[in-house]
Amino acid sequence: MSDAEKLQNLHQKYKELKDELSKVIIGQNDVIEQLFIAMISRGHALLVGVPGLAKTLLIKSFADVSDLAFNRVQFTPDLMPSDITGTEIIEEDHTTGKRVFKFVKGPIFANMVLADEINRTPPKTQAALLEAMQEHSVTTGGKTHVLDEPFFVLATQNPIEQEGTYPLPEAQLDRFMFKLRVEYPSRNEEINIVRSTTTDAAKTLKKIMNKDDIIAFQDLVRKIPVSNDVISYAVDLVAKTRPGDEASNDNVRNWVAWGAGPRASQYLILGAKALAALQGNPTPTIDDVKHVALPVLRHRVLANFNAEADGVSVDEIIQKLLD
Repeated sequence: MSDAEKLQNLHQKYKELKDELSKVIIGQNDVIEQLFIAMISRGHALLVGVPGLAKTLLIKSFADVSDLAFNRVQFTPDLMPSDITGTEIIEEDHTTGKRVFKFVKGPIFANMVLADEINRTPPKTQAALLEAMQEHSVTTGGKTHVLDEPFFVLATQNPIEQEGTYPLPEAQLDRFMFKLRVEYPSRNEEINIVRSTTTDAAKTLKKIMNKDDIIAFQDLVRKIPVSNDVISYAVDLVAKTRPGDEASNDNVRNWVAWGAGPRASQYLILGAKALAALQGNPTPTIDDVKHVALPVLRHRVLANFNAEADGVSVDEIIQKLLD
């Protein structure tokens, strides 16, 4: 299959995936698009929204239609790093009669891992995900265990209840390609949600693609060419978020404490490539970069006290740069 045929196949698979997910997920089209972009970009995503917006159901449904091994970890204050990565136990070797250490894999060993309410566990347990997210491996007992590909961490976070929570450190946040806001449904969407979820009709999702398809799509995204103008725009946009950079404007200098790093530029281009591929286009444009700018930058730009005093959000600061 040529790259052009693979591009068309990706475009078709995405349409089929959206249609299949619509059986259980009503609305949230932007979130579905951005999750798929993260998936084929080899990125991770953080979903932020109030309880009851089907964040967990959406992620589980994504795993179902993609035929991926799925594990859910409910993050709690007493969760330990070994509860995620796995632990070594002493086991008797029946052939020699000696006791040996055996590594028992934790829930991180899956293709798609849901870190539910990730901010409810202390930083030492949050950090258990760092190596897996960056290196796609887990090191324990002096041995490195490689995770099965493809591998994604999709985390959820409740923005309302902050008692007993541990904000994610910037280094942890930077590992996520996207920070997605899951918004309330519209009135008509909520009517359809209530109608479809208050009956005993069971809905079964069919497999739209498999691991090999996803890996092929990931490789295809990396091959998509990008013009120098688009790369320059992405790099310049990220530079403008840094208050100490000569390219930044007065709004950024007044409202931003820290701007985004080079990983933001990388994810802007990868996200633009993936978006172009979803639309069946052979190369991304500046508009594609703009389309993914908010979810890429909103958790990498740190607003200061002036912004809080003026009632200005990070999203508004980024939108002013885009405008």
